[in-house]
Amino acid sequence: MSIQLIQALAEYEKLSHAVTGNPEALKEHLFGNRPYAEAIVGEYEGQVVGFAVFFYKYSTFLTKPGIYLEDIFVLPEYQRQGIGKALFSHLSKLAVARGCGRLEWSVLDWNQPARTFYESMGAVILEDWRICRLTSEKK
Repeated sequence: MSIQLIQALAEYEKLSHAVTGNPEALKEHLFGNRPYAEAIVGEYEGQVVGFAVFFYKYSTFLTKPGIYLEDIFVLPEYQRQGIGKALFSHLSKLAVARGCGRLEWSVLDWNQPARTFYESMGAVILEDWRICRLTSEKK
């Protein structure tokens, strides 16, 4: 897992301007005394070419934990080789093994290849929900 992969994801999503993190913070947040997230990586011939970053959430309706998939990404030149499917399948199995009631994530509305991929994996895209966000940035 590297900042370079995060930057590649941001470029793909047309959000390069939004990447303000650094490798030290990433390392601390994944492997420090109080990890905030977990990551799994996808490799091709020994090279890390994809990743999934996730963390716990909670469903009051189910009264169960869930997993929120923050990002899943495979470098474009390695897509369509089963790496994304393997990452997604591993995370789904992990959610079941950990007793989670849901695995949830967001997808950009214009990203039809991702939407098609998620639907092929059995996902239901909830069109009636919208993401809300507060940030420390002043408007």
